[in-house]
Amino acid sequence: MSAAVERRLARFRATRGSTAAAPRPAEPPGRAAAPPEAAEGQRAVAAGPGGGAQARPGGVAAPVWARPLLLKVLLWAVLLALFAELELGLPYLVLSGLYWMYAGTRGPAERRRGELSAYSVFNPGCAAIAGTLTAEQLERELHYRPAAGR
Repeated sequence: MSAAVERRLARFRATRGSTAAAPRPAEPPGRAAAPPEAAEGQRAVAAGPGGGAQARPGGVAAPVWARPLLLKVLLWAVLLALFAELELGLPYLVLSGLYWMYAGTRGPAERRRGELSAYSVFNPGCAAIAGTLTAEQLERELHYRPAAGR
């Protein structure tokens, strides 16, 4: 089983390398090209623990403090502490929760082409996404009837 997994992994790496290979800038004159094993080791070190580094166009990993989500969470926590000190922590918590719900919902214009909404009434032809429990399916399961087409 291990050999089969290794073969599939090698095939995946070869496919990824051939399709995702972008033209790279030439190496600086004083720097020799590193072997592939050394480059992968450098990428693993740049990724840090957990592999959570973000890749930048130059191949340099973004520092932890430059990640937008981390900065937003830290700013929110600092503001929560400030508002809690002013005895306005609960309103801040409620209003920020409402904002997150508003910001987390995207309009139909912001949806990617072919992306379906979780609510079938917003999809063309009321198409349901995979895994949706329909009324017919629930009724069949409650009455222990066989599934349609079986």
